[in-house]
Amino acid sequence: MKTLKCFIGITYLFCNLAFAKQCSVNFNYGIVIDPTHIRMLDHGKTYVQINNDKQLFISGREIQLTLEQQTLINDYALGIRTQVPEIVSIALEGVDIGLKAVNKVIGGLTGENSASHQKIQQHFEEIKMRIYMRFNHSDQNYYLARQDFDNFDELFSGEFEQELEEIISQSVGTILMAVGEAMITTDNSELSDEQRTLSLEQRMENMGKELELEVVSQTNALENKADKFCQSLMELNKIEDELQQNIAELSTFNLLETN
Repeated sequence: MKTLKCFIGITYLFCNLAFAKQCSVNFNYGIVIDPTHIRMLDHGKTYVQINNDKQLFISGREIQLTLEQQTLINDYALGIRTQVPEIVSIALEGVDIGLKAVNKVIGGLTGENSASHQKIQQHFEEIKMRIYMRFNHSDQNYYLARQDFDNFDELFSGEFEQELEEIISQSVGTILMAVGEAMITTDNSELSDEQRTLSLEQRMENMGKELELEVVSQTNALENKADKFCQSLMELNKIEDELQQNIAELSTFNLLETN
C-alpha cells in the first residue's frame, strides 16, 4: 500500500535525520566523568585529570595553578560536564521520535497497548538501553571511548542508524498484520472489500498528514538543540585554546579538534 510505504519512509527519514546531525568536532581522547573527577584517557591511561573542577593533574602529577588558571580549568570542566551528557540526550530524543511515530501508526490501526503496539515499543526500548550502555551512563557517571568520537558527524549514523533501519524493516510485517486486523474489524460489514480498503487508505492518509506535521516539528526542535550543542562545543574549544596558551603543560593537549 502506497500510504503504508509512506509511513515507513517518514519514520525512518526523520529518525535518520536526528541521528545524522553533523557536527564538525572530533575528540582525541576518551573521557571518564564522575561527580568529583574528569579524566582524559590516552590508550586507556589517564593523561589529564581534573579534580573537583579546579585541580589539574597531568600524568599523575599535580600542576600548580594561578587563580586565573583555576578559573579557566573550572570553566573547562563545567563545559565538559554539560556537553557530554547532551550527546546521550540528543541520541535518545532521536530514538523517541521514531518510537512515537511508529507507535502512532500501529496504535491508530489496532489501538494502543495492542500486541503489535507493545512489540514495536519493546524494540525501541531495547535500542535506547543500548545507547545508554554504549556510553556506560549511570546517574552522573559517563565513559566515552576515544573511538566513539572518531568522525563525530557519523557517531549516530553508523551502528545505530543500521539498527534502527532493521527495526523499521522488521516493523513492516507487524504493520501489515495491523492493517489486516483493521480491515477485518471495519464497523460496516455491508462494505465491499474494495470499499473497506479505500476507507482504510483514507484513515491512513489522514493519520499520515498528522504524523508528518508532528514529526517535522519534533525533528526541527531536535535539530535546533543539536545546533546549539555543536556551537557549545565550539565555545568549549575556545576555552581549551586559552588553556593551551596559559598553562605550559597543556600546550600540546588537544581534546577537541574542529574541522
